[in-house]
Parts: sequence; structure tokens; C-alpha cells
Amino acid sequence: MLDTKKLLQKYYSENGEAYHILLTHSISVTQKALDIARRNPQENFDLQFVEEAAMLHDIGIFLTDAPRIFCFGKYPYICHNYLGGEILLKEGLPKHALVCERHTGTGISLAQIEQENLPLPQRNMMPISKEEQLICYADKFFSKTKLEKELSVIEIQKSLSKFGSEAVRRFDMWNEAWG
Repeated sequence: MLDTKKLLQKYYSENGEAYHILLTHSISVTQKALDIARRNPQENFDLQFVEEAAMLHDIGIFLTDAPRIFCFGKYPYICHNYLGGEILLKEGLPKHALVCERHTGTGISLAQIEQENLPLPQRNMMPISKEEQLICYADKFFSKTKLEKELSVIEIQKSLSKFGSEAVRRFDMWNEAWG
């Protein structure tokens, strides 16, 4: 089993606020994803991979300019997905890297990147595997600014609506299957 805390500590100061926020958020997402996976044994999720990838899905936030969560990097926050993916590729974790890259919103399509001129690599960033989709879904229940609160389905739908009806539709599909 991969020591995810040790890997996070390679990039974050263990005593820093950003690490505390990241760790708290990641544990919440991991617990939610594992709970959903265990309640849906018919899906045959890879539980070890879900646990590792959920813990690492936001590893790239420190590279972004997000002062509310004590991250003072140079990139826009939306870039934390592919930046985290690059970190995990460098660490020899290509499947985990895909979770990083594909977890933002309910995924970001190449068409969306092009239409909205997003500062992201020109490629599809939609979750494909069931584990990627599960972690993406579980992540929607927790923010990094209100660590103690699990969001309701209604709150998530409202938040996702600013990204269009397709984002809400994908979330609703996952919620119907696993919620």
C-alpha cells in the first residue's frame, strides 16, 4: 500500500495550513468514496486504488494561487488538476495522475476547454474509469473552505449548475447509481 501521507509531506510542510486543509479534505473524500464503494459491491471497485487516489487527488493545489486555502502558487486554481497529475506521473503513478487530472467539476471536456479558453492543456479531462468517476463524485460533497461540512445533493447541484446542465446531469447520474 502506498504511503499517501508520506507522499503529500514530500510537497507540503506537515505543520502548514495548506497541508492541514488538504489532508482534512482528502480524508473526507476518501472516507466518502470508500463508503460508497462498500455500499455498491456490484461495482467491484478497486478499494486500495480508490483509497490511494482519493487521498492524492488534490496534491497539486499548492502550485495554485488560492490564498483562502493557504496556497500561494502562480497558477489559477483550475490548473491544480493537471498540475497534480504531472506530480503523480513524476512519482510513477500514472493511474493516480488520471484521477487528479479528471476530478475537477464532473470533468472538463476538450470542447469546454476550447470554448471557455480555459488555461488547461488541450485534451479531454473527463473521468473515464468507474474509480475516477467515484472519486470525482465523492469530492463534490466537500469543500476546502468549510472542512467540517458535508454538502447536500441540492447544494452540489446548485454549485455545479454554474458549469452547465451537463455537469449537473453527470452528477445526478452518479448520485442515482451510488447515492
